[in-house]
Amino acid sequence: MSKPIQILLVDDSELVRRGLKSVLEAHLQPPLHVAGEAANVADAVAECLRLKPDIVLLDIRLPDGSGFDVCRRILPRLPNTRVIVLTAHSDDHSIYEAVTSGVQGYLLKEVDPAGLIQGIIDVAAGHSILDPDTTTRVLRLLRDGASSSNESNLAHLSAQEHKVLAFVADGKTNKEIAGQLNLSENTVKNYLVNVFEKLKIKRRSQAAALFVQHNVPAAKSSFSPPARH
Repeated sequence: MSKPIQILLVDDSELVRRGLKSVLEAHLQPPLHVAGEAANVADAVAECLRLKPDIVLLDIRLPDGSGFDVCRRILPRLPNTRVIVLTAHSDDHSIYEAVTSGVQGYLLKEVDPAGLIQGIIDVAAGHSILDPDTTTRVLRLLRDGASSSNESNLAHLSAQEHKVLAFVADGKTNKEIAGQLNLSENTVKNYLVNVFEKLKIKRRSQAAALFVQHNVPAAKSSFSPPARH
């Protein structure tokens, strides 16, 4: 049996957390383990730092703040932890905040159990996912939010750095990029370090967002919908 995917559930509803735990832990291959739960921003940050989960399944509206506050406080300190927003809210502001906060997935609570589980597996594997109903809106928001300073930063990338960034925007992992470009994973990692420094960002999702801003429609979105089963 493969190593369990460790998950932290963050939602102010105990009923929702119990339901999610029941659904997730019934999946055995790969096993999904709910390592902890939190009902507010303060507890979510503390539990993330204590448990260092693979996945944080996060609601947006919490009693003491926003799920995006959690993202901004944990992601710089936990580079291997990935965040999926699971929410009932699909307004433009929430979607844009999610992308710019560095989340790797955005799903609506209407998603079926199979779609949720596949989304968690995909994000844990290094991909980014977005609910199909919000994809077009995110691309529009990213285009509308494009800035000349970001465009200038992109212009400073070398040809190879631009290729690597394009693959990141297409949702590829470092291993997949290395195979496509006939490079070692370490070389790809070094290219990404340079890209992040030049673009003044810290997360793959932010890099993908910048690429999409200035390459739509030529580039594919880094976000893909979870598979339906």
